[in-house]
Amino acid sequence: MNKQKRVVAIHDISGFGKCSLTVALPIISATGIETTVMPTAVLSTHTGGFTGFTYRDLTEDLRPIAAHWQSLDLQFDAIYSGFLGSFEQIAIVKDFVRDFRKNGGIFIADPAMADNGVMYSIFDMPFAKEMAGLCAMADLVVPNFTEAAFMLGEDFVAGPYTKEYVEGLLHRLSDMGPAKVVLTGVYFNESELGAASYDRETGEISCAFSATIDGYFHGTGDVYASALTGAYLNGCTLAEAAEIAVRFTHGSILRTKEAGTDIRFGVNFEMGLPALMRDLKLL
Repeated sequence: MNKQKRVVAIHDISGFGKCSLTVALPIISATGIETTVMPTAVLSTHTGGFTGFTYRDLTEDLRPIAAHWQSLDLQFDAIYSGFLGSFEQIAIVKDFVRDFRKNGGIFIADPAMADNGVMYSIFDMPFAKEMAGLCAMADLVVPNFTEAAFMLGEDFVAGPYTKEYVEGLLHRLSDMGPAKVVLTGVYFNESELGAASYDRETGEISCAFSATIDGYFHGTGDVYASALTGAYLNGCTLAEAAEIAVRFTHGSILRTKEAGTDIRFGVNFEMGLPALMRDLKLL
């Protein structure tokens, strides 16, 4: 048997409401990857649609955690960062990547900070510029259209999109530094939604779509990026990983829609894990 790969997921953790680490840990683990976690904050629930949630910032713990891991001589095949709550956390992750990415390892950055044309309430445009600096270090970035535009210093453009605009955005994001880009929320018409990928090393641009499901479902970006990470680390090409992640995320949303689950609670990704494992030929 091949040696098990190891990834570290650097995200916040919400006790209730499936997102961030409560999504990344089970999904990536199900793909056969050893998943280490570095929590950046602990919340009672995620912030989408909930009020009165508790929040504990863990910034002061991150460097001591890293120091302990250095004493253990830990290295990672992949470092996967998501929601980072401050400039200081971005700086810490930059140092972490330099110290812990093993030779031949990859850094995957999901710049979780904006959606639907606006920054999350705790962030501003200087933060987007700092996040762009982190993503410039990445091997693979997974932004949505809002995050992509803000990191590039451009105005947000609402869809439906043209093929030319999507391809241009992929190239401009790659020009920041990352050799591989996956752009989420791509749609050319109202009936299909998915993602577009660009691999600078091969020049390949590919799109993967599923049928549009009405509604806004929390945590789907984390579900998608986690499935993408697991698939890519299992040897899929970028285009293959992007397609598998689209299929997995669509199934998670569809199950949630059909069950009538409160959308604040997150999507039912758990029932789709066997199918994800079959897609990766792990079952």
